Amino acid sequence: MDWLLEGILRAENRLLNYLNPTSGFQRKKIADYRNQENYSGDSEDPNKPPSGLNDPLKGCFVSLTDPVAHVSFLHLSHCTHVISGTLHPCWDETLLFEDILIYGDPQGTAQDPPIVAVEIFDYDSGARSNDFMGRCICIPMVCLDLNVRSIPRLQKHRITRNEEENGYLMAAFELLLDRKVKERKKESNKKSHYMFLRTLEILAWGLRDMKNYNLMVVNNPSLIIECGGESIQTTTIRNFQEYPNFSINVYLMKVYLPVDEDYSPPIELKVIDHRDFGYKPVVGQATVRSLSQYYCNPLEEIKVHNLPPREVDQLPIMEEEEEEIDWWSKYYATMGDLSKSGHYLEKGYDSIKIYNCELEEVPEFHGLQDFCQTFQLYRGKVQDDDPVVGGEFKGLFRIYPLPEDPRILPPPRQFQELPANVSQDCLVRVYIIRAFNLQPKDVNGLCDAYIKIKLGKERMADREEYIPNTLDPVFGRTYELTCTIPLEKDLKISLFDFDLFSPDDIVGDTTIDLENRLMSHYGANCGLPQTYCVAGPTQWRDQLLPSELLENHIQAKNLPQTEIIPSHGFLGPAKERMALHLLRTCGLVSEHIETRTLYDSALPGIDQGKLQMWVDLFPLYLGDPGPPFDITPRKPRKYELRCIIWNTKDVDLEDTNIFGDKMSDIYVKGWLDGQEEDKQRTDVHYRSLAGEGNFNWRFIFTLDYLPMEQTCVLTKKQHFWSLDETMQKVPPKLIIQVWDNDKFSADDFIGNLEINLTSVPRPAKRPRDCTLKVLQDDSGRARSCTPFHQRKQKCISLFTQRNMRGWWPCIVFEKDKPRVSGKIEMSLELLTDLEAEELPAGRGREEPNANPFLKPPERPETSFLWFTAPLKSIHFIIWQKSKWKILILICILLVIWLFIDFIYAAPVSSSQ
Repeated sequence: MDWLLEGILRAENRLLNYLNPTSGFQRKKIADYRNQENYSGDSEDPNKPPSGLNDPLKGCFVSLTDPVAHVSFLHLSHCTHVISGTLHPCWDETLLFEDILIYGDPQGTAQDPPIVAVEIFDYDSGARSNDFMGRCICIPMVCLDLNVRSIPRLQKHRITRNEEENGYLMAAFELLLDRKVKERKKESNKKSHYMFLRTLEILAWGLRDMKNYNLMVVNNPSLIIECGGESIQTTTIRNFQEYPNFSINVYLMKVYLPVDEDYSPPIELKVIDHRDFGYKPVVGQATVRSLSQYYCNPLEEIKVHNLPPREVDQLPIMEEEEEEIDWWSKYYATMGDLSKSGHYLEKGYDSIKIYNCELEEVPEFHGLQDFCQTFQLYRGKVQDDDPVVGGEFKGLFRIYPLPEDPRILPPPRQFQELPANVSQDCLVRVYIIRAFNLQPKDVNGLCDAYIKIKLGKERMADREEYIPNTLDPVFGRTYELTCTIPLEKDLKISLFDFDLFSPDDIVGDTTIDLENRLMSHYGANCGLPQTYCVAGPTQWRDQLLPSELLENHIQAKNLPQTEIIPSHGFLGPAKERMALHLLRTCGLVSEHIETRTLYDSALPGIDQGKLQMWVDLFPLYLGDPGPPFDITPRKPRKYELRCIIWNTKDVDLEDTNIFGDKMSDIYVKGWLDGQEEDKQRTDVHYRSLAGEGNFNWRFIFTLDYLPMEQTCVLTKKQHFWSLDETMQKVPPKLIIQVWDNDKFSADDFIGNLEINLTSVPRPAKRPRDCTLKVLQDDSGRARSCTPFHQRKQKCISLFTQRNMRGWWPCIVFEKDKPRVSGKIEMSLELLTDLEAEELPAGRGREEPNANPFLKPPERPETSFLWFTAPLKSIHFIIWQKSKWKILILICILLVIWLFIDFIYAAPVSSSQ
């Protein structure tokens, strides 16, 4: 059957640009057209500003191409006309393949149509052959009935070369089962009825980080902007090394753009360097995709910012307490770890916003590129690697309709309120909180991390302050640096692994564009706290007062002036607090912590860990900022715990003597959790027949305690060959155990008592009241007293009461049920290191035996070790219990002996 193939190539095509072979350069062109319903390319968030060209480019930009398309279908082929000197050819041409004979059922052809191959070449009239640039394989849309035929839409087709993506082709292909098709013009006017005149307003702020080109410094660059066949060139930067901004920042360009925004041509950016003898090489280029985000309505009225009603709460006056509130209290309260934040939230302090990503990735801040976006400029000869970045362009675009009638006034310009185009000296405060999930760098599977910071020519490193043996280091460091923006805009933060002999390994780094944060209207240079305070952990630290910031924001956004009527009932000046409330309703950056991902250039794209931090940026011309936050990690306080073991009672009797009597040789062990190497024990109370023991023995333990976190800090080496000590946090738990001493076998365990010093069970005053209820709550379950939610009648913090004495039960588990195996009387006293020096005491009953003085215990006479006093052992073990039996036995033996002796001494008869 006869078929007809109609191919429409009407849209601009971005192709690979090959230069003369002697130049040694090549370039890939990427398309950014999208159709409406059948768009099959990569989806893109229109609200998210691009960080540059999102497609892989493959070279530098020195000249243009003369592209021509060869379309092949079965055994036929056609060519488009050649478009000279363009990077984005727009053929706007229809190719017809007539009288095509295809064997088979038309329905089968409709289900599996033949493919259409489109090959793109760079036409060279002086060469034998054209340079091949890429090809794409397309499937035509089959139409069997012209009565139900619908006009095909242009679709995006991927162009490849050597299995690499080399561009996109916007085209439509239709296979018709009828030869009677109306003839169409092969070319149509580009400015047809679907094109309208629009204004492209350009904010060309400046160029950044331009790399050397041909071993020479880029010193006098200018920018060429092309769109829709029109172009404009900016002024030349006279000395790029001293000031990289353009002297004129706003440009207007009239272009004809299609009504359908998906078919809009791209914006091409080219940077040329003006060198001696008229040499102007292209040192960088980028293509801006998807212009839909730049469309705006300049006549739209400014919406008045309506503020939601504020609930006015009368904040209580905070009484002074012993509890110390610091910045880490705010951090842990925000993280939800109330055990480490104390009563921070209960006192009405502010919380802080913690983002799990970079601040630029937060959707509501649009990458902090609301003032100007950053477009990466590419160049260089690259084969298989990523394209070489030759620099950056900072600018923005706005597109809006322009009346064709010259008598109608043009719409107002969009870029009117611009900041001063001058260099700004700034003070930068970098707060590094902590890192987590770092990649291990040592053989032990851990890391010795430290920080390096680079800003311009200024560098800082804390190599001597590395955090050893951890993948989750807590730094708590603040760094202050100075810089000049835009000359020094990139803040690079790196984490390294400390090595004693070999070079330090890099863990990862992250880079922050400080210029975007300073110029953004979201106020990213210094986050807004929840309330305005002049002191305390939420002290105001910005250079300007909230009322001054509000006035600047209103001016920048061209909003109507707001009158602030002071009210009463707020902490601090009412006017400033109300101004801060208005600012917080404007969507500005609040006081925050951002979580930045660390990357290693040797392992691109692989997460090397996370870094929690934030940056404050203060222009020096505004004056001195407020004091910095003190985020130094909490330092533990030294305490000394004195535990005196007085007596025991009702201890299980584990041994049996020769007469079957139960007895135990009792002694007590004690240590702090995590300090098992410092175990202490009393002397032995021998031959306890009733479970009673008398000791008068003092245990002394030292501990480094964090009051706000209710934990003890331990530092110890993991093994003998470790160079550094590893820090560990454990609860302040005292462990007391009662044992039975055995000389020729292992000692027998009798009972255990564990006491958390932050929630000590209230002891019993008498032994008979010392039961399991001392260690249980009202429901009979084991007690769980959190440090800041204690049951007043049950739990006592030793760090508050400092001294207590009484009876506690020692328990042992039998069939998973606790049983009291003994009762122990002891006193607990907690002293600071200064108090311990003023009131010295020795361990046990050693000197100095004071505070209090411990006398030797008055134990029963039976309490001794049997083989050290044999006669005493016979007296107490045998004689006291069997003296009457022994006397009777002696009397019987004496009688027997006298009877035998009498018989033996009796006289013999005379008859004998």
